[in-house]
Amino acid sequence: MKAMDLKIKDQYFLVGGAGSGFGKAVAQALAEEGAHVLAVSRTQSKLDELKASQPQHIDTLTADLTLDASHQLILDYFKDKTIAGAFINAGGPPAGGFFDAEMTDWDEAWKNVVRWKISLTKKLLPLFQANQYGRILYLESISVKQAVPNLILSNALRPVIVGMVKTLAQEVAHQGITLNIMAPGYHSTAAINRLLVKKSEVEGISVEEAKAAFENEIPVGTMGKPEELASLALWLLSPLSRYVTGQIIDHAGGLVKGMA
Repeated sequence: MKAMDLKIKDQYFLVGGAGSGFGKAVAQALAEEGAHVLAVSRTQSKLDELKASQPQHIDTLTADLTLDASHQLILDYFKDKTIAGAFINAGGPPAGGFFDAEMTDWDEAWKNVVRWKISLTKKLLPLFQANQYGRILYLESISVKQAVPNLILSNALRPVIVGMVKTLAQEVAHQGITLNIMAPGYHSTAAINRLLVKKSEVEGISVEEAKAAFENEIPVGTMGKPEELASLALWLLSPLSRYVTGQIIDHAGGLVKGMA
Protein backbone atom coordinates (compact mmCIF):
# COMPACT_ATOMS: atom_id res chain seq x y z
CA MET A 1 0.00 0.00 0.00
CA LYS A 2 1.28 3.43 -0.92
CA ALA A 3 2.05 5.66 2.05
CA MET A 4 -0.09 8.77 2.43
CA ASP A 5 1.64 11.93 1.27
CA LEU A 6 0.58 14.77 3.56
CA LYS A 7 2.10 17.29 1.13
CA ILE A 8 3.98 19.14 3.86
CA LYS A 9 7.56 18.39 2.86
CA ASP A 10 9.71 21.54 2.87
CA GLN A 11 6.85 23.64 4.27
CA TYR A 12 7.46 25.83 7.34
CA PHE A 13 5.56 25.48 10.62
CA LEU A 14 5.49 27.10 14.03
CA VAL A 15 5.13 24.74 17.00
CA GLY A 16 4.58 26.08 20.52
CA GLY A 17 5.28 24.20 23.73
CA ALA A 18 7.78 22.10 21.81
CA GLY A 19 9.97 21.17 24.75
CA SER A 20 7.77 18.29 25.88
CA GLY A 21 4.41 16.57 25.56
CA PHE A 22 2.16 17.33 22.61
CA GLY A 23 4.31 20.12 21.20
CA LYS A 24 7.42 17.97 21.12
CA ALA A 25 5.53 15.10 19.49
CA VAL A 26 4.07 17.38 16.79
CA ALA A 27 7.44 19.02 16.09
CA GLN A 28 9.13 15.64 15.70
CA ALA A 29 6.35 14.29 13.50
CA LEU A 30 6.47 17.32 11.21
CA ALA A 31 10.24 17.01 10.89
CA GLU A 32 9.97 13.31 10.09
CA GLU A 33 7.67 14.24 7.19
CA GLY A 34 10.34 16.58 5.83
CA ALA A 35 8.79 19.83 7.04
CA HIS A 36 10.74 22.67 8.62
CA VAL A 37 9.82 23.59 12.18
CA LEU A 38 10.40 26.59 14.40
CA ALA A 39 10.10 24.94 17.80
CA VAL A 40 9.37 27.30 20.69
CA SER A 41 9.77 26.55 24.39
CA ARG A 42 10.90 28.31 27.53
CA THR A 43 13.49 25.62 28.27
CA GLN A 44 16.66 25.75 26.17
CA SER A 45 17.93 22.32 27.23
CA LYS A 46 14.76 20.63 25.99
CA LEU A 47 14.96 22.47 22.68
CA ASP A 48 18.60 21.44 22.26
CA GLU A 49 17.60 17.81 22.68
CA LEU A 50 14.75 18.20 20.19
CA LYS A 51 16.95 19.87 17.57
CA ALA A 52 19.57 17.13 17.91
CA SER A 53 16.95 14.59 16.79
CA GLN A 54 16.30 16.41 13.47
CA PRO A 55 18.98 19.13 13.05
CA GLN A 56 18.22 19.78 9.37
CA HIS A 57 14.51 20.30 9.93
CA ILE A 58 14.16 21.93 13.36
CA ASP A 59 15.14 25.44 14.37
CA THR A 60 14.55 26.55 17.94
CA LEU A 61 13.53 29.66 19.81
CA THR A 62 13.77 29.90 23.57
CA ALA A 63 10.88 32.18 24.46
CA ASP A 64 7.73 32.59 26.52
CA LEU A 65 4.76 32.58 24.15
CA THR A 66 2.63 34.53 26.61
CA LEU A 67 4.83 37.60 25.99
CA ASP A 68 4.30 39.97 23.05
CA ALA A 69 8.06 40.36 22.68
CA SER A 70 8.30 36.64 21.87
CA HIS A 71 5.74 37.06 19.10
CA GLN A 72 7.99 39.61 17.41
CA LEU A 73 10.86 37.11 17.45
CA ILE A 74 8.60 34.64 15.66
CA LEU A 75 7.67 37.23 13.04
CA ASP A 76 11.35 38.03 12.54
CA TYR A 77 12.06 34.34 11.87
CA PHE A 78 9.35 34.04 9.24
CA LYS A 79 10.01 37.36 7.49
CA ASP A 80 11.87 35.62 4.65
CA LYS A 81 9.95 32.32 4.80
CA THR A 82 6.44 31.23 3.86
CA ILE A 83 4.70 29.88 6.93
CA ALA A 84 2.25 27.06 6.17
CA GLY A 85 0.85 26.38 9.62
CA ALA A 86 1.01 26.93 13.35
CA PHE A 87 0.42 24.63 16.30
CA ILE A 88 -0.67 27.02 19.04
CA ASN A 89 0.18 25.37 22.33
CA ALA A 90 1.59 26.14 25.75
CA GLY A 91 1.05 25.02 29.35
CA GLY A 92 -2.32 25.04 31.06
CA PRO A 93 -3.57 26.67 34.27
CA PRO A 94 -3.15 25.06 37.70
CA ALA A 95 -5.64 22.50 38.93
CA GLY A 96 -8.28 23.41 41.49
CA GLY A 97 -11.96 24.03 42.06
CA PHE A 98 -13.83 27.33 42.28
CA PHE A 99 -12.99 27.86 45.96
CA ASP A 100 -9.29 27.22 45.33
CA ALA A 101 -8.90 30.01 42.76
CA GLU A 102 -8.30 33.58 43.91
CA MET A 103 -8.93 36.54 41.62
CA THR A 104 -5.19 36.76 40.97
CA ASP A 105 -5.36 33.19 39.66
CA TRP A 106 -8.17 34.17 37.27
CA ASP A 107 -6.15 37.15 36.03
CA GLU A 108 -3.07 34.99 35.49
CA ALA A 109 -5.08 32.29 33.73
CA TRP A 110 -6.57 34.88 31.34
CA LYS A 111 -3.04 35.88 30.38
CA ASN A 112 -1.70 32.32 30.09
CA VAL A 113 -4.70 30.60 28.50
CA VAL A 114 -6.41 33.26 26.39
CA ARG A 115 -4.75 36.60 25.76
CA TRP A 116 -1.50 35.49 24.16
CA LYS A 117 -3.30 33.20 21.70
CA ILE A 118 -5.46 36.06 20.47
CA SER A 119 -2.44 38.34 20.20
CA LEU A 120 -0.31 35.79 18.33
CA THR A 121 -3.17 34.93 15.99
CA LYS A 122 -3.60 38.60 15.08
CA LYS A 123 0.09 38.81 14.22
CA LEU A 124 0.27 35.58 12.23
CA LEU A 125 -2.85 36.14 10.14
CA PRO A 126 -1.30 38.71 7.76
CA LEU A 127 1.40 36.15 6.89
CA PHE A 128 -1.21 33.56 5.98
CA GLN A 129 -3.38 36.08 4.17
CA ALA A 130 -0.45 37.19 2.03
CA ASN A 131 -0.12 33.62 0.78
CA GLN A 132 -3.88 32.90 0.68
CA TYR A 133 -3.18 29.72 2.62
CA GLY A 134 -2.68 28.62 6.21
CA ARG A 135 -3.45 26.05 8.87
CA ILE A 136 -3.84 27.21 12.48
CA LEU A 137 -4.37 24.47 15.05
CA TYR A 138 -4.98 25.23 18.73
CA LEU A 139 -4.22 22.68 21.42
CA GLU A 140 -6.81 23.13 24.15
CA SER A 141 -8.44 20.45 26.33
CA ILE A 142 -11.39 18.13 26.59
CA SER A 143 -12.67 20.82 28.98
CA VAL A 144 -13.98 22.75 25.95
CA LYS A 145 -16.47 19.89 25.42
CA GLN A 146 -17.24 18.81 28.96
CA ALA A 147 -16.11 20.12 32.33
CA VAL A 148 -13.22 18.32 34.03
CA PRO A 149 -13.34 18.06 37.84
CA ASN A 150 -10.83 20.28 39.66
CA LEU A 151 -10.04 22.33 36.55
CA ILE A 152 -12.20 25.43 37.03
CA LEU A 153 -9.81 27.79 35.25
CA SER A 154 -9.48 25.56 32.20
CA ASN A 155 -13.21 24.80 32.10
CA ALA A 156 -14.08 28.49 32.20
CA LEU A 157 -11.43 30.11 30.00
CA ARG A 158 -10.52 27.66 27.25
CA PRO A 159 -14.01 28.02 25.69
CA VAL A 160 -13.08 31.63 24.92
CA ILE A 161 -10.72 30.28 22.26
CA VAL A 162 -13.56 28.17 20.88
CA GLY A 163 -15.66 31.31 20.38
CA MET A 164 -12.79 33.08 18.67
CA VAL A 165 -11.99 30.14 16.37
CA LYS A 166 -15.63 29.53 15.43
CA THR A 167 -16.00 33.18 14.44
CA LEU A 168 -12.63 33.76 12.77
CA ALA A 169 -12.84 30.52 10.77
CA GLN A 170 -15.90 31.93 9.00
CA GLU A 171 -14.15 35.22 8.29
CA VAL A 172 -11.04 33.78 6.62
CA ALA A 173 -12.23 30.51 5.05
CA HIS A 174 -12.40 32.12 1.61
CA GLN A 175 -8.71 33.00 1.91
CA GLY A 176 -7.60 29.38 2.16
CA ILE A 177 -7.00 29.63 5.92
CA THR A 178 -8.43 27.07 8.33
CA LEU A 179 -8.59 27.19 12.12
CA ASN A 180 -9.36 24.16 14.29
CA ILE A 181 -9.06 23.07 17.89
CA MET A 182 -7.76 19.80 19.27
CA ALA A 183 -9.34 18.81 22.59
CA PRO A 184 -7.22 16.09 24.21
CA GLY A 185 -8.46 14.01 27.09
CA TYR A 186 -6.14 12.21 29.50
CA HIS A 187 -2.69 11.55 28.03
CA SER A 188 0.63 10.33 29.37
CA THR A 189 2.30 13.74 29.56
CA ALA A 190 3.75 15.80 32.38
CA ALA A 191 0.60 17.96 32.34
CA ILE A 192 -1.55 15.12 33.68
CA ASN A 193 0.45 15.07 36.89
CA ARG A 194 -1.25 18.18 38.26
CA LEU A 195 -4.62 16.47 37.93
CA LEU A 196 -3.37 13.25 39.48
CA VAL A 197 -1.89 15.09 42.44
CA LYS A 198 -5.03 17.18 42.95
CA LYS A 199 -7.29 14.13 42.78
CA SER A 200 -5.12 12.27 45.27
CA GLU A 201 -5.26 15.24 47.67
CA VAL A 202 -9.01 15.75 47.36
CA GLU A 203 -9.92 12.06 47.67
CA GLY A 204 -7.17 10.96 50.05
CA ILE A 205 -5.78 8.33 47.69
CA SER A 206 -2.36 7.67 46.20
CA VAL A 207 -1.26 9.15 42.88
CA GLU A 208 -1.19 5.62 41.45
CA GLU A 209 -4.79 5.08 42.56
CA ALA A 210 -5.73 8.44 41.05
CA LYS A 211 -4.24 7.39 37.71
CA ALA A 212 -6.15 4.10 37.80
CA ALA A 213 -9.37 6.00 38.54
CA PHE A 214 -8.82 8.26 35.54
CA GLU A 215 -8.16 5.31 33.26
CA ASN A 216 -11.29 3.57 34.52
CA GLU A 217 -13.29 6.52 33.10
CA ILE A 218 -11.81 6.10 29.61
CA PRO A 219 -13.71 3.66 27.38
CA VAL A 220 -10.54 2.46 25.63
CA GLY A 221 -9.04 1.76 29.05
CA THR A 222 -5.72 3.61 28.92
CA MET A 223 -4.37 7.13 28.62
CA GLY A 224 -3.44 8.44 25.20
CA LYS A 225 0.05 9.00 23.88
CA PRO A 226 1.37 12.32 22.53
CA GLU A 227 2.54 10.72 19.30
CA GLU A 228 -1.00 9.43 18.65
CA LEU A 229 -2.39 12.94 18.90
CA ALA A 230 0.48 14.22 16.74
CA SER A 231 -0.53 11.96 13.84
CA LEU A 232 -3.97 13.59 13.76
CA ALA A 233 -2.47 17.06 14.21
CA LEU A 234 -0.27 16.55 11.15
CA TRP A 235 -3.30 15.88 8.95
CA LEU A 236 -5.06 18.97 10.30
CA LEU A 237 -1.94 21.02 9.57
CA SER A 238 -1.70 19.68 6.03
CA PRO A 239 -3.33 20.78 2.74
CA LEU A 240 -5.45 17.60 2.92
CA SER A 241 -7.61 19.16 5.65
CA ARG A 242 -8.86 21.96 3.37
CA TYR A 243 -12.52 21.13 4.02
CA VAL A 244 -12.28 21.09 7.82
CA THR A 245 -12.41 24.41 9.63
CA GLY A 246 -13.92 25.90 12.78
CA GLN A 247 -14.09 22.45 14.39
CA ILE A 248 -13.32 21.03 17.84
CA ILE A 249 -11.77 17.60 17.44
CA ASP A 250 -11.39 15.56 20.59
CA HIS A 251 -8.69 12.96 21.11
CA ALA A 252 -9.93 11.34 24.27
CA GLY A 253 -10.45 7.60 23.90
CA GLY A 254 -14.22 7.88 23.90
CA LEU A 255 -14.38 10.01 27.03
CA VAL A 256 -16.59 12.67 25.43
CA LYS A 257 -20.20 11.53 25.75
CA GLY A 258 -22.03 14.51 24.24
CA MET A 259 -23.64 14.49 20.81
CA ALA A 260 -21.66 17.50 19.53
